[in-house]
Amino acid sequence: MIQQIDYFAIAAPLTLALVAGLVLLLDAFLPAGPRVTAGLGAATLAGVLVALGFVTAQAFSGRTMSTFCVPERLDAQPGLCSFVVDRFTLVLTGLVLLAAVVIVLMSMTELAGGGIPVGEWYFLLLCTLVGAVTLPAARDLIMLVVALELVSLPVFALTALKRYDGRASEAAVKLFLVSVVSTAVMLFGVSLLYGVGGTVFLSRLAAVLGGEAPAPGWPEGSSSLAAAEHGLPGVVTVGIVLVLAGFAFKIAAVPFHSWAADVYQGAPVPVAALLSVISKAAGFAGLILVLVVALPGQSATWAPIVAVVAALTMTVGNLLALRQRSAVRLLAWSSVAQSGYILAPLAVAIQASGRDVGAGAAGASVAYLVIYAAMNLGAFAVVMLVSRAAPRNELGDYRGLALRRPTVGLSLAFCLICLAGLPPGLAGLFAKVVVFREIVEGGAAWLALVMAVNTVVGLYYYVVWTARLFVPEPGAPPAAPRRHPAAWAATGLAVAAAVLFSLAPQLVLDMTLLSG
Repeated sequence: MIQQIDYFAIAAPLTLALVAGLVLLLDAFLPAGPRVTAGLGAATLAGVLVALGFVTAQAFSGRTMSTFCVPERLDAQPGLCSFVVDRFTLVLTGLVLLAAVVIVLMSMTELAGGGIPVGEWYFLLLCTLVGAVTLPAARDLIMLVVALELVSLPVFALTALKRYDGRASEAAVKLFLVSVVSTAVMLFGVSLLYGVGGTVFLSRLAAVLGGEAPAPGWPEGSSSLAAAEHGLPGVVTVGIVLVLAGFAFKIAAVPFHSWAADVYQGAPVPVAALLSVISKAAGFAGLILVLVVALPGQSATWAPIVAVVAALTMTVGNLLALRQRSAVRLLAWSSVAQSGYILAPLAVAIQASGRDVGAGAAGASVAYLVIYAAMNLGAFAVVMLVSRAAPRNELGDYRGLALRRPTVGLSLAFCLICLAGLPPGLAGLFAKVVVFREIVEGGAAWLALVMAVNTVVGLYYYVVWTARLFVPEPGAPPAAPRRHPAAWAATGLAVAAAVLFSLAPQLVLDMTLLSG
């Protein structure tokens, strides 16, 4: 029996994988030099753009594609597929690839100074992107875990590629330990869910746990949840909690957040940007798939946990951000707080029946994630520009930046205002309003109140940093950021996306409205 593969459906990850191999071969056989460095960066950027072109073509095709499916002769329920390209997949894959364009441009700036192996850098970056574009399409537990680890494992190697840098080595070790622990916890939870459901496919698992299909070893008409006297519901609860804990590590949610600031500060700035956007997007993609597709019938178990974790995450992230003097550490704790905002709608992603997942709530999370990604990438791009002239990269180094370099300073100010949710950053304001609306309509008024208080707290450090940009520097001003075309291009792309979303914020919500 021959497995039929839809190569158009897997075109994006396949393209990135082929380009990763090509980059590694070119680096091995071509002599080192500035031209080869630029050529490898151009090849990587071209591969990302080609993959983005395939995703665009899939979106215009207007159909749902699936591959790696179980043949009908082997399964009584046809339609079980491991890889599905639907609207959810296209939105998050497009987000990852657009963010990847900016991060590749930032990488060109980082690698221009030397000291980092270029071929290995781009190979590992492309491997991370393969996992990040595969994960939103994963519809079975095995592919989901493998894709998530493919996102995570190359990142700590990227962090350690900055040789003879103690902070980078420390960050890489911390990230490695966090990744190993989170993987172990998640695999234990996944094994429990598989043991109860007898299947790795998310939709089939939902049917078994919801009592709509028989569990393995039980007669027709019964399910694992119907056998309460055998203790299986307790096993399901433990599995859900462990899977949530594993994803909490990946998205730096409380109480698994302590690694974020040290890793962001020790890693090269492009890697910190990758962790804050691409890795976070992949983590949320997997979490949404598990909760929405595989575990909708267990919402009574996971919804309160998600609500409490969201409230703690946004609160702890904002409070720790208030104390920071390093720009990268402030963005790290801000990113933790933003994870809480993205998590909040998932806590009410069920209707009153307790069984049907609300497409609007999941769409609100994805919409907030898309808008956050644009703003955060713009901020990190400016941080990279400033770090080339001020290696310590403290908030004091940004004093008077809007007066010395108006384009750079105003770009950072706009991104910070958007993250704060203040006009004229209408995209950030719109994202918070959408999340508030979903939380209130879902009946979690207390969570909406916690988010309102945290939004006010977050205003403080965003506004203080923005104000520094317009305060003249006493005495001799610090050196201006050295110009590098790739860094300026990365900043321009990220800020252009932020401006576009602010001009048409409803477009983001319309794009991210997901089917259940």
